[in-house]
Amino acid sequence: MGQPDRAANRRDDVDPDAVSTGADDTRQGLLSAEVARRLAVGGPNLLPGAAPKPAWVIALGVLREPMFLMLLAAGGIYLLLGDRGEALFLLGFVFVVIGITLGQERKTQRALESLRDLSAPRALVIRDGREQRIAGRDVVVDDLLVLHEGDRIPADAQLIIGQLDVDESLLTGESVPVSKLPDAVVHPAAAPGEASGATLFASTVVTKGVGRAVVQATGALTVVGGIGTALGRTAEMDSGLQRASRGLIRNLTMVALGLALALVLVSWAWDGRSLLKSLLSGVALAMAILPEEIPVILTVFLALGAWRLSKTKVLTRRVPAVEALGAITVLAVDKTGTLTQNRMQVAELAMSEARFDADHAELPEPFHPLVEFAMLATPLDPFDPMERAIQVFGRARLAGTEHVHDDRNLSHQYDLAPDILAMTRVFADARPDTYALATKGAPEAVAELCHLPAPERAAIAHQVEAMAARGLRVLGVARGTWQAATAGAPWPASQHDFDFSFLGLIGLIDPPRPDVPAAIAECRAAGVRIVMMTGDHPATARAIAAQVGLSERAEVVTGPELAALEDAALRERLRHVDVCARLAPEHKLRLVRALQADGQVVAMTGDGVNDAPALKAADVGIAMGERGTDVAREAAALVLLDDSFASIVQAIRGGRRIFDNITKATRFVFAVHMPIIALALLPALLHWPVLLLPVHIVLLELLIDPACSIVFEAEPAAADVMQRPPRPLAASPFTLDNIGFALLQGLGIAAVLLAGHAGLQATTGWGEGNLRLAVFVALVLALFLLIVSNRDLRHAAMFNLRADNPWLARMFAAVAAVLAAVLLIPGLRKVMGFASVSLHPLTAALGLLVLCGLWLQGLRLAWGRRVEQPVDT
Repeated sequence: MGQPDRAANRRDDVDPDAVSTGADDTRQGLLSAEVARRLAVGGPNLLPGAAPKPAWVIALGVLREPMFLMLLAAGGIYLLLGDRGEALFLLGFVFVVIGITLGQERKTQRALESLRDLSAPRALVIRDGREQRIAGRDVVVDDLLVLHEGDRIPADAQLIIGQLDVDESLLTGESVPVSKLPDAVVHPAAAPGEASGATLFASTVVTKGVGRAVVQATGALTVVGGIGTALGRTAEMDSGLQRASRGLIRNLTMVALGLALALVLVSWAWDGRSLLKSLLSGVALAMAILPEEIPVILTVFLALGAWRLSKTKVLTRRVPAVEALGAITVLAVDKTGTLTQNRMQVAELAMSEARFDADHAELPEPFHPLVEFAMLATPLDPFDPMERAIQVFGRARLAGTEHVHDDRNLSHQYDLAPDILAMTRVFADARPDTYALATKGAPEAVAELCHLPAPERAAIAHQVEAMAARGLRVLGVARGTWQAATAGAPWPASQHDFDFSFLGLIGLIDPPRPDVPAAIAECRAAGVRIVMMTGDHPATARAIAAQVGLSERAEVVTGPELAALEDAALRERLRHVDVCARLAPEHKLRLVRALQADGQVVAMTGDGVNDAPALKAADVGIAMGERGTDVAREAAALVLLDDSFASIVQAIRGGRRIFDNITKATRFVFAVHMPIIALALLPALLHWPVLLLPVHIVLLELLIDPACSIVFEAEPAAADVMQRPPRPLAASPFTLDNIGFALLQGLGIAAVLLAGHAGLQATTGWGEGNLRLAVFVALVLALFLLIVSNRDLRHAAMFNLRADNPWLARMFAAVAAVLAAVLLIPGLRKVMGFASVSLHPLTAALGLLVLCGLWLQGLRLAWGRRVEQPVDT
């Protein structure tokens, strides 16, 4: 692919018509045809990043693996012994190993690439005269961006409408946000040192405000793109299981080399074999011991598991988080948009004793000021669903009246604060140095700002309680006037310095999602507790909790109560409370840490900039994909693409399935290696003919790898996966119970095969070729029997032949094909050291297989139930 056109990716000179190229005006944005043309010429808006790993790099990695070195050693020894067929078979298998590894790597890479595409930054633009949410990579020069608090700016741009505070610490290192003021005249793209106060830079974050900006540079031609390619690269951290397995593999490799060396010395010095044949036995033993499949299992299962989760509308931004999903004990979830539909609408108005139901068509005149000042207290183009509902309601009910003020310019604003749960917007009045005040917020906070007497505040509280009990989210609205002492006088430090008049209450409703009650019931059955977090009134929170069946406990803890409690007292309180109301974003972090300190594994949802610390602190941070800010998405491990609580439950189900399948595959690997080790080691010690040579072990590895990375990965979730308690966070597939059970499975099969070999040797007088044929056929079929047995330890192997895993039949066909090839093709049969096929060795192999099946069934009945319960390591 050629380099993108610089002129298409950066505005280097001023073109008066550039902003409107392909558009009607700056408010209409570009037309789709013009966007397509610019993308074709300039390419996508992407920073230089890490390219997929080339095939030659993957192949080089294979060449460094211990198993590959063993193959080369075995091939070299066969050549020295003059066995060219065996040598060519082994060296040819090197290319098979490289091919399998390339296939697995590409499959994993495709899964991770699809996840990265989903998790890429988004942008809200105006095109064809309407707002559109697009992928950040599709932004082009002259696009009209719509920016809100929490957005990560997708390209270098110039602010033309609105006011923003922007965190530019990525570029400057300064943590204090920079204020940006609009400039309607578009200038050439500038560097940070030459930038105007309207210049916005790619990858910086809007911390406050709403605005529109014209894109000036994209991709590598942005300022951040020029800093270096490192910012475009993301390094995926290894999971806890991957780190644990790495140490295990390292130790087993040392054991394998030590035992192989010992076997070489014993075979050569004690048994009198030649050095080359002794070396061949040692290499075979080392190859048998190395469980090279474990890293493959963890890498493939976690990556493909994350890809499968994306199909259920759950995006995994950090693959190691998949491990923790099955261990979640507490889900701390936002009410709005997660438990509810996020379709906020005004349902009710209240003034003193008067009440208006929004189902009525016409708004009575006395309610006009209440709605008018609620609109004034709300931005014209709000991001918050509740504020949008107020604007929509007001424009519909006050259309054609003097109460709609789109032309009023904001003079000052007091934002919501932890000590005052209300916001005030200040507008210049027609009279000199006089300002109109519009306030909305928590009813109790607004009533306090109005300095109402106790009886009136009690009456308002009674109204609020009644409205909240009906599941309404209630806001208080007030108005006021402020006369500046002199022209240019400073603004009062606090909203308390104004005089307000209380106008009334607005009740908004956000219906619960219909699938939430069933999902909550499923969580309860799975031992996962739900904690609701909301900024709503306690009565509203309690009403919604009752509607969705979240909790039977009526007690609610509020943000101020939470802040007043000591850590120990808070932990005790949270053991008995499932609903947290009147929470500010900073309360969520303390709530998460208190639950974790009490031994819980916490998943938490969030959508705002201020939720980012709590999302990072949670064991599994979950951001909202539809309404969440870019900052929240980047802080979280998972993103709900549909913001649905039911999707979180599906993610927990998926996480449990993934861990179960890793456990099954690990058990299979250790079980299948035991008979291979025994058949490679004991004949040399017992002065028997060699049963397993490197060529046999290589062929077995060809079957074991797909069994691990394909068959077990595709296993469906167990029927009871959501009817058992969460596993401990430190639980591992490498526990003594799981590995011990696997070793017993393998040792039993090894004992059956070795005893069968001894019996056949003593009673039949068969030669080495027939004995090896019978034992090898039984071993290969036992490999398939181990796959079937380890699918579900609660059932016998015959029951586990059910057809809910499409890869099982394919695996059996592969086993049958491999056996047919090595038994019926003369050249392969000679390489493998088998005699010509006859009925008696095959019958003996089937008899040995039946004994192996009986051993596995007896072991399952005696110990299998214990292994099914994951334990802490």
